[in-house]
Amino acid sequence: MTLQQATLPTPDFSSIKLPVLKTQIEHAIHQGQNFLDQLHAVPQANLDQLNVINSLDELSNELDEVFGLLSHLNAVMNNNETREIYQAVLPQLSEYYTNMGQHTVLYQTYQQLHDSKVFATLSEAQQSAIRLALRDFKLSGVALEGEQKKRYAEISARLSQLSSDFSNHVLDATQAYFKPLHDDELLGLPESSIELLKQYGTQRELEQPVATLDFPSYLAIMTYAKDRKLRETLYHAYTTRASDQADQPNLDNTQIMEEILKLRQEKAKLLGFENYADLSLASKMAPDAQTVEKFLFDLAEHAKKPAQQEVNELKAIALEDGIEDLKPWDTTYYSEKLKQQQFNLSQEELKPYFPAPKVVSGLFSIVKKLYNLNIVERTAPVWHPDVKYYEIEDNNTVVAGFYLDLYARNGKRGGAWMSGFRARMQTNKGLQKPICYMVCNFTPPVGNQPALLTHDEVITLFHEFGHGLHHMLTEVDNISVSGVNGVAWDAVELPSQFMEFWAWGKESLDQLTEHVDHKETLPQELLDALLNARFFQSGMQTLRQLEFALFDFTIHQKSALNAEAIQHVLDNIRNQIAVLPTTRENRFQHGFSHIFAGGYAAGYYSYKWAEVLASDAFDRFEHEGIFNTETGQAFRSSILAVGGQYDALTAFTHFRGRAPKIDALLRHQGWTPSLQNA
Repeated sequence: MTLQQATLPTPDFSSIKLPVLKTQIEHAIHQGQNFLDQLHAVPQANLDQLNVINSLDELSNELDEVFGLLSHLNAVMNNNETREIYQAVLPQLSEYYTNMGQHTVLYQTYQQLHDSKVFATLSEAQQSAIRLALRDFKLSGVALEGEQKKRYAEISARLSQLSSDFSNHVLDATQAYFKPLHDDELLGLPESSIELLKQYGTQRELEQPVATLDFPSYLAIMTYAKDRKLRETLYHAYTTRASDQADQPNLDNTQIMEEILKLRQEKAKLLGFENYADLSLASKMAPDAQTVEKFLFDLAEHAKKPAQQEVNELKAIALEDGIEDLKPWDTTYYSEKLKQQQFNLSQEELKPYFPAPKVVSGLFSIVKKLYNLNIVERTAPVWHPDVKYYEIEDNNTVVAGFYLDLYARNGKRGGAWMSGFRARMQTNKGLQKPICYMVCNFTPPVGNQPALLTHDEVITLFHEFGHGLHHMLTEVDNISVSGVNGVAWDAVELPSQFMEFWAWGKESLDQLTEHVDHKETLPQELLDALLNARFFQSGMQTLRQLEFALFDFTIHQKSALNAEAIQHVLDNIRNQIAVLPTTRENRFQHGFSHIFAGGYAAGYYSYKWAEVLASDAFDRFEHEGIFNTETGQAFRSSILAVGGQYDALTAFTHFRGRAPKIDALLRHQGWTPSLQNA
């Protein structure tokens, strides 16, 4: 089958020259700065305020595109040249955005338009964009004067650099480690995992399997390796990455963490906030710190009893092997054994039913059922042979495009994410349609076989696709509130966690599964086992997420902390809510990129906050039909289409007809009776 060419304009990744891209970014920054400078020369009374704002949007759009390309390549094809150029433009970008956020004339332009009679004639999206811009001016220090203004700019530039350094250290530390393995160390590992480790060995020109800290390799060993010492070695290497406990002092993130926290607190104080957590909440859905803390601790109370029971079960099965003291490197291994014992379910037995091409096509068919959209593969230049490009059609009209980059490889940042390449926007050249990247780090194909996914990986794909739909199905033409733009950070995970629900249930799984050899869908006994195991260790998993969230929120409420104090905060939270052991040398915080190199600082709680919204939204489908097209269209129009045009609570209430409730979340964790048993 010959694929059609992409109908939307896409970048020619095959011909991108990084020095040229750097020049384009610098040119876009220069254009933007010139525009800001010219505003000073025009009397305020003579400014066409709407024209100023629209012109700034056009300039922002151009800069977003060229810098977005570089940022993306730095994440997925990281090498010395990409990193060097990325680091070179960061200070220029930071200076420009700081100048924009503190530009008094620009702020006054927005304020006067907001206060004028014209404001009432603007669309809801335009009004929302102006209100959010005014909020962000205040959070960018527009009211600061003299030395304070200068200091704010210095802090912003330094934080930008530190975040990049933190991320680079984690990537370099992860990829620097490898351990050649002997045959006796492979005992317990399934053949597919051994083949993967051999593939890693071949990449390093070795004739034996190699363990790495890439997540597919690490997880395989922690799940299946009978060699307890090997599991301990890998655990130690993984949990001490980029820290003082590793043997690479040049990659130690200790001082970076300390400086980041110090500068964030200083920034918050400059803006009149008590601490950085309060500054973070100024642009979020949660009203205050007390609400967030109460929410997290209340949820921990719900999770503690089931979690303790789950730990007791783990200890019991480990005791069967003579292990009286359950260690952190034992938990994944015995969890897999326990799952097999309790549910007759093995991840390895499931994987042949989830070949990646079938999962992707099944996902697309589910989206078709929910939203009546067709997703078609197109040819377009890509940055790596594994990458595919697709377009979404609504009534035979292309509305958006996206790239899928699914597999772990050298030079690619770990984790999974969606990032926008272009946002939907009405430009001076016409309607610009959205395009995004969806990136994962799944186990790559081995040999001639397609990649076989774990069910957890299937859930991750659905999660990122939910983010992608949020970006792509927007019907808002104003770039500031289009797609995920302008959406409160603690609500932005709603569409992603909502989409995960369709990775469960027979009707969905029939579309997602096809055995790699005999082509049958998931048989009833495996389906039953998978569904019965749905709430397996949900208490432990919840407490782990809450531990991360409380740690993040707590360190951002305190004055600048040194490494010892950071560790003390983490130890204290673990003492309050953790039910699993850890080790003294564990340095989880040194690799916590979400908060030190991403956008989740004092906002990691968002995952659980948005999970309440997602569960409650899905509850409506449970009552009206999982594939009810009217309900699907209601979700699309109320949540996915509106971007930041409405605040998150208003958008949710439009869909649900009321404020969110926690009841569905508790049920979806398996802690209260299901709908069938209620």
